[in-house]
Amino acid sequence: MSIDIFHLLSETAEREKRQRREKMLTPIGVKEFFIDGSISINMRTCRGVDCKLCIKVCPTNALFWRAGEVGIIEDLCIYCGACVLSCIVDDCIRVVRKRANGEVESFSTPRDFIMLQNCINAKKRFKRVEDLFPKPKDYLSRYKPAMVP
Repeated sequence: MSIDIFHLLSETAEREKRQRREKMLTPIGVKEFFIDGSISINMRTCRGVDCKLCIKVCPTNALFWRAGEVGIIEDLCIYCGACVLSCIVDDCIRVVRKRANGEVESFSTPRDFIMLQNCINAKKRFKRVEDLFPKPKDYLSRYKPAMVP
């Protein structure tokens, strides 16, 4: 029987990372919706000291000002997209996040984020209607449209 020490170490590191993250986010009342993700800032296009809007809107203070540029604390980021929505430069901040169902979402402009949210909300609305009326006949029997001659 062989033991894969690398696998054991990586599992332990991942578990410790999750525990550390939970310990930091629980006191501030932030709920996590994404199991994994990444955030990156293009320092060539970032206006940094001129705006600092992303730093101001971050709900977990994962973005901070450091030595002339915006820094990121990955363990604090919840990939909510507030920074992308507030950024004055398109494609400056890129967020990639993974939902519990395995779906990966990526956006770097307010337009991309809003389209993504609209798509998610449309799916939820469709699901609600489908739950209420599984078949078209169910809808018609309840609302009996007037027949036009």
